[in-house]
Amino acid sequence: MRWVCIVFPQLALDGAQRVHPEPDQPLALLAGTPQRRVLQTVNAAARALGLRPGQSLTAAHALAKSFACVEYDPLEIERLQQLLAAWAYRFSSQVSLYYPRALLFEIESSLGLFGPWPQFEARLRKELAELGFRHRIVAAPNPAAARVLANLYDGLAVADDNALMQALALLPIDRAGLESQAATALSRMGLRTLAQVQALPRHTLARRFDASLLKHLDALSGQRPLALEFYQPPDQFNARIELNFDVQSHQALLFPLRRLTGDLSAFLCGRDSGVQRFDLHLEHAQAPDSVIKVGLLSAEREPLMLFELARGRLEQVQVTSPVRGLRLVAEDLPVFVPQRQDLFDDRPQQTLPWEQLRERLRARLGDDAVQGLRFHADHRPECAWQAATDSRPCPNLSKVRRPGWLLNEPTLLSEQGVRILMGPERIETGWWDGADVRRDYYLIQTRAGQQGWAYRNVGNSDGLWLQGWFA
Repeated sequence: MRWVCIVFPQLALDGAQRVHPEPDQPLALLAGTPQRRVLQTVNAAARALGLRPGQSLTAAHALAKSFACVEYDPLEIERLQQLLAAWAYRFSSQVSLYYPRALLFEIESSLGLFGPWPQFEARLRKELAELGFRHRIVAAPNPAAARVLANLYDGLAVADDNALMQALALLPIDRAGLESQAATALSRMGLRTLAQVQALPRHTLARRFDASLLKHLDALSGQRPLALEFYQPPDQFNARIELNFDVQSHQALLFPLRRLTGDLSAFLCGRDSGVQRFDLHLEHAQAPDSVIKVGLLSAEREPLMLFELARGRLEQVQVTSPVRGLRLVAEDLPVFVPQRQDLFDDRPQQTLPWEQLRERLRARLGDDAVQGLRFHADHRPECAWQAATDSRPCPNLSKVRRPGWLLNEPTLLSEQGVRILMGPERIETGWWDGADVRRDYYLIQTRAGQQGWAYRNVGNSDGLWLQGWFA
């Protein structure tokens, strides 16, 4: 088997920056007690101002005034790990969060679908960059070795067990994933690399150290598999972004909205689902949440489309109270069926498929502004069509021919030059609703070659009435 480990060295900071409207500005994560606030971590722009992790907030303000602060939230780290696991689930069914701030997943069975490892790795890096997470990626024959090698390397791919033992042998003791007490004791014994530790007799290590040391060494070599618990995607999506300031305009909500819909798309792709409807909650400080319902006619998961639909709904809402947070909840997650595409697509590059255009128009203009047509079970031509707002296919009522273009009102024809091709077909119905008809219909052809549908009222001799044209 072959495993990939992706380590996220700045997960908490990346989580804060990806929802910040200006991620390149100085930013610090705060921790500590209310009496003494300290900087947990800082980004590159804050380091340039002289800010360092472990600094008190008072000292940091003495050095610089213009930097943003975000609370360090362990629960947010857990949510980000769940999001990343959902993203990785699209590539493998064996995804584990065994190690903190890291993803493990098996890829041997996925290479046939996603291509050779260099191509697969490039795709992983591209999607993680779009999601806003810095990372290190290592591939190895077992998950424990992949995780340990990711401490020192980025982009390393170990093909077999022989290459694995050579790579592990060069690891420093303090980067080999050993417990801190064992690593300190081995260093005091003059051991510097993992190869020197592996060369010692096992009974000597068993006598001097806890059993966990030998278990770890066996796991690195693949002799003892890790008892991994694999991720299972939940049945709903619930994500929230807390804003650091009061927002009263739609424009300021677009950045967090784009991030939420992007996360929803990654979640849906991981579990091979689409979304039929979801709710946007605008959280207010002094008022109940404003709930914006976004509904689609068919399941979708394209991030740009989800964002445009949510944006269209959001812009129709009047923000009457300052918004402190934005939450997206999706519970209707049906199986996603991709739209059929032709092998040679001749559409211009800038045009939209009809399904996406339809949903955009519904989001902008309202649900009732965009409607389709479908058959209705009525033999009267003027009653056989009705407006429809769903995407279910129209049932075919019968095998008989019906015109595709009906006139607003029937027109009396001059029968000179009109040839009857087929008929009559008697339609006698509608007595129950007061609009009963008794007609004999004919398929006709004019001198110009046009084919139409015309009728005579039964019992009347007032001529043929043209009701529609055939295409």
